[in-house]
Amino acid sequence: MAATVVAVTGGVASGKSAVCERLAVHGASVIDADQVARELVAPGQPALAEIVARFGPDIVDANAVLRRRALRERIFNDAPARRDLEAILHPRVRQVLRQRAAGAPGPYAVLAIPLLIESGNYDFVDRIIVVDVDPQTQLRRLMTRDGVDATLANSMIASQCSRAERLAIASDVLINDTDLATLFARVDALHRSIQAVSTT
Repeated sequence: MAATVVAVTGGVASGKSAVCERLAVHGASVIDADQVARELVAPGQPALAEIVARFGPDIVDANAVLRRRALRERIFNDAPARRDLEAILHPRVRQVLRQRAAGAPGPYAVLAIPLLIESGNYDFVDRIIVVDVDPQTQLRRLMTRDGVDATLANSMIASQCSRAERLAIASDVLINDTDLATLFARVDALHRSIQAVSTT
């Protein structure tokens, strides 16, 4: 495994992707949990078969491709259905992330995990970076990014764990409250800190 395994998490529209892209510029191996999840629900994969068994054959199209939007709509206001989907996907995602971190080159690996708290035990992670933003800025960014109204944006934010819960598990907090240049300067400083620990 890479000398250090770092998880990056944060609420929707907090700036996680920008942080991971900047760490990649510094040579970190970035492994994206969302990308892994997409791979796991590809046609022919066991996870997709379980999803079809749970949610019905209409959850895939004529080519056996998961209808992701239909699934999102199905689980959005149905907590038991969401938990069922998470029970299918989260353990598999966690296993793949562990395997890929083990083979990652460089002094440290970065796992981009939006739903870190919700998705189970990541005991192999050495350091947790929480990208934090104040609620008003988060709401504004989400509405702009996704073209949604305040009601839907608030529902999307509320469907995740709370800001306080994320901050409680943070090894490091990156505040993303201004512009990209400021965020990148904070990421650069954090990279130097991680690298110093990873190479000692």
